[in-house]
Amino acid sequence: MEKLKTALFVCIAAIIVSCSAMKHSTTIQAKKQDTAQSQDTTQISQNRFQYLFVEALKQKMLGNTKDAVKLLSTCLELDPNSAASMYELAEIHLAANDYTSATLLLQKAVTLEPGNKWYKLLLAQIYQQTRKFDKAAAVYNDLISLYPDNLNYLYFHALMLSDAGKTDEAIDAYRQIENKVGVNEQVAVALQQLYIDAGKPKEAFAEIEKLIGSAPNESKYYGLLADLYMSQGDTAKAIENYNKIIAMDPDNGYVQFSLANYYQEKGDSTKSFEHTKTGFASKTVDVDTKLQIYLALTGKNAKPKLSDQKNEDLLKTLISSEPDDARVYLVYTEFLIEHNRIAEARVQLKKSLALNSADYTPWERLLIIDNNLQDWQALDDDAGKALEYFPSEPEVYFFKGDACLQLKKYKDAIDICTKGLDYVVDDKNLKGQLIALQGEANYDMHNLDEAFSLFDKAVELNPENYVTLNNYAYYLSLVGKDLDKAERMSGKVVQQFPKNATYLDTYAWVLFKEKNYQLAKYYMQTAIENGGDDNPVLLEHYGDILIMLQKTTEAKEYWEKAKEKGSDSTILDKKIKDLKYYENPNQ
Repeated sequence: MEKLKTALFVCIAAIIVSCSAMKHSTTIQAKKQDTAQSQDTTQISQNRFQYLFVEALKQKMLGNTKDAVKLLSTCLELDPNSAASMYELAEIHLAANDYTSATLLLQKAVTLEPGNKWYKLLLAQIYQQTRKFDKAAAVYNDLISLYPDNLNYLYFHALMLSDAGKTDEAIDAYRQIENKVGVNEQVAVALQQLYIDAGKPKEAFAEIEKLIGSAPNESKYYGLLADLYMSQGDTAKAIENYNKIIAMDPDNGYVQFSLANYYQEKGDSTKSFEHTKTGFASKTVDVDTKLQIYLALTGKNAKPKLSDQKNEDLLKTLISSEPDDARVYLVYTEFLIEHNRIAEARVQLKKSLALNSADYTPWERLLIIDNNLQDWQALDDDAGKALEYFPSEPEVYFFKGDACLQLKKYKDAIDICTKGLDYVVDDKNLKGQLIALQGEANYDMHNLDEAFSLFDKAVELNPENYVTLNNYAYYLSLVGKDLDKAERMSGKVVQQFPKNATYLDTYAWVLFKEKNYQLAKYYMQTAIENGGDDNPVLLEHYGDILIMLQKTTEAKEYWEKAKEKGSDSTILDKKIKDLKYYENPNQ
């Protein structure tokens, strides 16, 4: 019996051990499965991050910044330490002038990856733009520690220290550059300015003298020395060095401008202008410098103010010396427009466009000039050329449509405006103008219902288009339709322009059609007094109003004046003969 117990115990023990082994084996297997699942989850997360990051870069490149921000934000949720995501987000914020967000993101990105130069360069750029020059200098100092031979980092470090007002540190930084590259113009000029700002002119002169010693045949260094003498009030030494430059380099245009400044300070404006003009004629001075000097000489704050003759003389000299630069003709164009020489301005503008037709603004300027000159054929031709370069600019279609309308090419006007409407985006005013042109064309084709429907749409889109309001009101008055509506529209125009003879005439004529002759007389008389006394249509209208008020003698007088002014009315003679009002069949 004892043996049986023992055997039973052994069996039970074996079963326990067996179960324990099975449990241990199951636990190990479960742990392995958990680890595999964790690895799978990590890999899925990484794959999702990579996909979202690449898609964010794609959307950013396409200009879809909102989508890019959402995707990059999701990337940071998946990986809060993704410096690359922070950098890309910072660039987007910087483009939107959100310097605070961009700075915070880049600061963290730099902390996470202190060896990444691109993160630091962008952070330094932001510090510079926000005038935190000391912080920008510190970032460039970090970059120098990583790239000690990079001269750009050395230079910007010195420049930021200078802008931060840390003069002594900036001088030391520039000396570091000088130790690496030797005597250098850029460094010497920067050091000279730092010494001047620090009230150390002796050291400033030493820098320029050292520069001259490194290249004694370089004339512009003597110019720097002359300018420095001028700034210190030593005009004798200044002119001595200017003359030295002319002796070394007779064609040097830059010194001519320095001499011009010298003589201007001496009060000799005649000699100053002569040297300025010589500088403009020089081939050694680049056109950008000439344009900058011209704008400084002719700007609102320029003293003394150049006479119009001298101004134009400089412009002609500029064009003569730089005939292949489109900008000089544009500058001359603006001068001519300012002096109301519109036809001449158009000639210069076309010369500019012949050299550079890729800029839209001069084309628009040309079309406006054509329109102001009422040269409808030129407007038609020039708008057609502009459309070859800018087929998606709706304003060009407007000018082209207007030209077609004036040239009585009504169907062409309707077609071109229809095409233009396809390119109008979020501009109700322009859309209204294009539709109004279609209305004008339909009116001239006697499609009155279509015309009035289009005018309604145009006014709804652009309630402040006073030309359309005036014309629409006038057309309604001519056919005697919706006169209340016509009076409201015309009254709104007159309220805005109480001295415009054309608008006053329309309002008076609407009142005339409403048989409100006394009030019509008041507004027509006001129109005549505000420049309408030379307009045969207004004069005839005034006669029509007067005859209805039984002022026969005065009516005849104004009808005769209308005839003298060249009226093309087919019934004017009949009115004068019969002393009676007749409807004009041409209206």
